[in-house]
Amino acid sequence: MSSSAQHQPGRLVLATLNAHKVTELQAILTDAGTDLELVGADAYPHIPDVKETGVTFAENALLKAHALAQGTGLPAVADDSGLCVDVLGGAPGIFSARWAGRHGDDKANLDLLLAQIADIDAPHRGAHFACAAALALPDGTERVAEGQLRGTLRHAPSGTGGFGYDPILQPDGDSRTCAELTPEEKNAISHRGRAFRALALEIRELVR
Repeated sequence: MSSSAQHQPGRLVLATLNAHKVTELQAILTDAGTDLELVGADAYPHIPDVKETGVTFAENALLKAHALAQGTGLPAVADDSGLCVDVLGGAPGIFSARWAGRHGDDKANLDLLLAQIADIDAPHRGAHFACAAALALPDGTERVAEGQLRGTLRHAPSGTGGFGYDPILQPDGDSRTCAELTPEEKNAISHRGRAFRALALEIRELVR
């Protein structure tokens, strides 16, 4: 553990460069009764990116969390998520971000998926977003919490909010897609929100 880490009690590192994700998790941790200082991975630019070689969301989340915990000497949190389509046997799953071949091309991924299930009728277009959130401590202790958001896939995108596959998943019990929800509405029911709220209870017990 570095000397700087020893003088940062109560600090937790999140494996993301996305400031919005840091803000979101900070609010969840606060609601769970913790007073930890949460920082993004950009605070530790010397930590290299981790290849997501796991075959499950949980394995990939743990890979990232352990790498960050070992590199910083601090408790670390990471998540991995994606869309799982029933008629595709759970695909794209862990390959959601690169389903069309190039990582992070949301439009290409969306277009390919819609083409693959174009002939599937509404009753059989069930799918869910899945997220695994992992906590790793420098001593090797680990915890994982998972969350899902079930829904039905639309035949065409709708809405301008969110990202990824949000414009085509209509959550069960709602008439809108995830991309048509407000950020607050989405966070309240999202797979990421559910996973992180569950993990926050573990964090409260293990991290001081």
